[in-house]
Amino acid sequence: MGSFSRRTLLAAGAGLLTACGSNTGRGGGGSGPRLSHWYHQYGEAGTEQAVRRYAAAFKKAQVSVQWRPGNYDQQTAAALLTDSGPDVFEVNGPTLDQIQGGQVLDLTELLEGVKDDFNPAVLTPKTYDGRVWGIPQVIDTQLLYYRKSLLKKAGVEPPTTLDALVDAAGKLTDSKVKGLFLGNDGGAGVLGGTPLYAAGLPLVTDDGKVGFDDPAAARTLGKLHQLYADRSLLLGAPSDWSDPSAFLQGLTAMQWSGLWALPQVERELGDDFGVLPFPGDGGHGRPSVPVGAYGAAVSARSRNKEAAKDYVKWLWVEHTDYQEDFALSYGFHIPARISLAEKATRLRKGPAADAVRFATDHGYAQPLLWTPAGQTAYQDALSRIIKDGASPESELRAVVRKVSAELDRVKKAQRTS
Repeated sequence: MGSFSRRTLLAAGAGLLTACGSNTGRGGGGSGPRLSHWYHQYGEAGTEQAVRRYAAAFKKAQVSVQWRPGNYDQQTAAALLTDSGPDVFEVNGPTLDQIQGGQVLDLTELLEGVKDDFNPAVLTPKTYDGRVWGIPQVIDTQLLYYRKSLLKKAGVEPPTTLDALVDAAGKLTDSKVKGLFLGNDGGAGVLGGTPLYAAGLPLVTDDGKVGFDDPAAARTLGKLHQLYADRSLLLGAPSDWSDPSAFLQGLTAMQWSGLWALPQVERELGDDFGVLPFPGDGGHGRPSVPVGAYGAAVSARSRNKEAAKDYVKWLWVEHTDYQEDFALSYGFHIPARISLAEKATRLRKGPAADAVRFATDHGYAQPLLWTPAGQTAYQDALSRIIKDGASPESELRAVVRKVSAELDRVKKAQRTS
């Protein structure tokens, strides 16, 4: 979600994070119980002020917003085990361990009557055992940006298959410009499971088994090494994949980056660019884009559980005006509510409309059963395949064994919880 974990989210703007922030929150304008609400630190100007404004408008409790810099996921994971953590917190999850460990509250009832209006691609990973454990806030996604004029000059059509992408990257590469930028590591960090989904293979099947124990997986990942071996990839760029600078400066003809980069690209290039999903590969392949969503969850250690749930429902279910404002007034995200995404003016035309369509038609999110240990094993193998030319078949065999063991561990925990 690609991996959206931590701030790859998608990472929803890894490049948007900055190094400083405020840990102190001013209480909201309400009376009644005190609630603390944690957010990871967004780099988009105005976001912090907006969430403080929302909190101050809630009259049934005094809500204190904390803006958390640093490794937010580690901070929240540790805080959930104490009595001094947040009541409500933003989370790229919750994780399966947090759900199975009873660290977060069941929020299913908050979506009564509106559940179908939440995009299933981002609601599904927040659902476990038929219950909802986090309310999605916005959708972030990643896209392939391409420079129309450079493709036209090289006689290259926008690639719609992985083979065509490899071929196009080669033809677009010359002494000054590389054909494709997938990040300074060659793509292992950002792409994650995206190429597997493009081959028609999920990370985890619906019945909880490894989804890529298939020869097609090795064939697809081998083509990523071909890009590296052909010297078609930009490496060592001043900024990494989440920042569109390399694309805007003409260092690369195509770049994989986030939806959040689209307004800047549009300002600087006008209509001299387009966007594509990651192209499908093989007979069962299909275009693929990772989607991810931070969501609001409630700590099981909250001293004011009902007030916390009321606040989450008020903000992320009932107040659609705040939801649209949060998605589109500061950064550039797709609202998690289908009805809001459909009516948002900024998402109705051009590449932005294409991005919404790709996320709707081709979006996948990392499944809840895709654990950090499984993800690390896969990502390390992908790096060796891309950069070292390691055998995709043997690397994937080892990853399949590791992920299978992880899935068995998760199922065992489910039976004993």
